Amino acid sequence: MPQNATLPILVVDDNKTMVRITTELLRQVGYVNVDGAADGSQALAMAAKKNYDLVISDWNMAEVSGLDLLRALKPAAGDLGPRFIMATAESKTDRIVQARVAGVDAYIVKPFTAQTLRVKIESLFPRPPEP
Repeated sequence: MPQNATLPILVVDDNKTMVRITTELLRQVGYVNVDGAADGSQALAMAAKKNYDLVISDWNMAEVSGLDLLRALKPAAGDLGPRFIMATAESKTDRIVQARVAGVDAYIVKPFTAQTLRVKIESLFPRPPEP
């Protein structure tokens, strides 16, 4: 089980199956505090009620895209807001650069594995040094 197993995580995708798969992959690697949102609008409403430390979002969604969600949840003030992983089929360099400029912390290309998720999350939330 990861050190930060209770880390509040929000998974956002307009494909309900993808939300379920991602949630299950997170549980396989030990994360237990995972909520799912069916789109960016629902994610914004949920984030207004609960502080998430990590958001894993699809890019291509109607109304509020993953990029719009990123911009709404991570203001320009640096490390404020949750860590944000863009999980998408978009692998073009210009899209990755666009997400980086907007403040994304990590980028995962679909399909991905539980191991890929674990490694990305651990890179964003490193273990403190042993005393």
